[in-house]
Amino acid sequence: MSAVGQLRSLARENVAVAALTIPRLLRHSVWRDVNPHEGAGLGVVLMPGFGASDFSLTLATTWLRDRGYLPVGAGVGFNVGCTSALVDRIEQRLEEHAEATGGPVVLLGQSRGGGLARLAAVRRPDLVRGLVMLGSPVLDPMGAHPHVLLAARALAGLSAIGVPGLMDNDCLSGTCFEDNVAAATAPLEIPAVSVYSKSDGIVPWRLSLDPSAEHVEVHSTHTGMGLDPDVYLALRPRLAAWAAERFDLRDVG
Repeated sequence: MSAVGQLRSLARENVAVAALTIPRLLRHSVWRDVNPHEGAGLGVVLMPGFGASDFSLTLATTWLRDRGYLPVGAGVGFNVGCTSALVDRIEQRLEEHAEATGGPVVLLGQSRGGGLARLAAVRRPDLVRGLVMLGSPVLDPMGAHPHVLLAARALAGLSAIGVPGLMDNDCLSGTCFEDNVAAATAPLEIPAVSVYSKSDGIVPWRLSLDPSAEHVEVHSTHTGMGLDPDVYLALRPRLAAWAAERFDLRDVG
């Protein structure tokens, strides 16, 4: 199957999961219970999963905004580019949003997006209040489902023949890969939460057990993590604590 075919297959899975999961989320108290002061203006930068765009985290963005956070997408387009280039763009977004919101922000990433967010947090801990990774294979970026790896290799093949804006072979096995794998396992200087599910059919759950993060188990599919009410139930008190800490620090200042 071609790279486009693989990405279309992933997109169809996302649509099917969304059709089943979104109604459950919208009926749940974690969605309906709104407190506009909870986030205290804390900024959040959201990074989508492999092959997805900011649109895939629309509901997460809405949930955060309704609770007083200031969320923005990472603005990287579809998450199919070179790892190092994407981390550069996340860093730029971090700088912009930290300045706009008056302090360090939360990074929230799904799947590959969580791994990229972690790399940005290692690079710029001064800009990060906390890190959330949803189903991210941080211990082995190449440990995802074979279909995902086939799509990645196909994209690298397209890059090799001159198609711009895609990950290349160096991202999968070269210097770029080695440097980023080393950074991906570096200790974190900021609080982090890694959400995993033993029902994850894309990323083996043990690959999400980041030794520098708090581990939170949910019972979700891989692509459904950003839509699952159990994820929001788990994240809500942790995000609120980071927001309260920011508010307290402002009072001290």
